[in-house]
Amino acid sequence: QVQLVESGGGLVQPGGSLRLSCAASGFSFRNFWMYWWRQAPGKGLEWVSTIDISGSTYYADSVKGRFTISRDNGKNTLSLQMNSLKSDDTAVYYCAQDKFGTVRGQGTQVTVSS
Repeated sequence: QVQLVESGGGLVQPGGSLRLSCAASGFSFRNFWMYWWRQAPGKGLEWVSTIDISGSTYYADSVKGRFTISRDNGKNTLSLQMNSLKSDDTAVYYCAQDKFGTVRGQGTQVTVSS
């Protein structure tokens, strides 16, 4: 079955960087658009970024210019490079196989705080 396992979260100071990874299995990764979503404390799920099967990328306005999504089809891995982090980026980050964020992993916590 579909399995998505996120890693790479942690505590970082404002202005810092983190790189999240998502190991995918149980489906033909190269044939799926992939997504990053996040959920801040007390808020709903928020779309962050998308990468399609050709490698074209899309970003929410709130992260554009700071975050970079990428994929390695040979390793079935999705990544999110996050730079210039802000306190508003604090959230649990999920990788997802569908555009609604319903097929997703367990998430990885990112906390941006001094």
